[in-house]
Amino acid sequence: MFISNQKRMAAAIFSKKEGRPVGIHRIWVNPDYLSEVADAVQKDDVRMLIEDGIIKAKPIKGTSRSRARKSAFQKSKGRRKGQGSRSGSANSRSPRKQRWMSKIRAQRRTLKELRGTGEITPSQYRHFYRKAKGGSYRSISHLKSNIGTDGIELGGEE
Repeated sequence: MFISNQKRMAAAIFSKKEGRPVGIHRIWVNPDYLSEVADAVQKDDVRMLIEDGIIKAKPIKGTSRSRARKSAFQKSKGRRKGQGSRSGSANSRSPRKQRWMSKIRAQRRTLKELRGTGEITPSQYRHFYRKAKGGSYRSISHLKSNIGTDGIELGGEE
């Protein structure tokens, strides 16, 4: 018993009703009423069967995002970032320029604070600024320890 024509007509009717395309694979026909559906030749007959609930449109199947949300939450906490999850060199994941910019900005900020509080003089500031620009210091703590070795006492270290 072929009901492909009826399914096609039902799909067209449901597409107009829902306001979005409904394919023939989403059309469900009650198996107990197949002979009645086969007898439906016109769209009006199909509409009557839809009203009676013999022909229905199945709901749209979506892709569940729950797993994606869960893994994104774990990644936000720093998980799932081991060797097996990495593609790309260390430099592509954290470029050298990016690392340099964050390091030098932090060092320059620290130097400005020290100059602002008066712990170092403007000439000392200029000296350490130039050394920082040259890449002498690995970090802020390295910068501060070098300032300390030059005989300048920094407050807040004890």
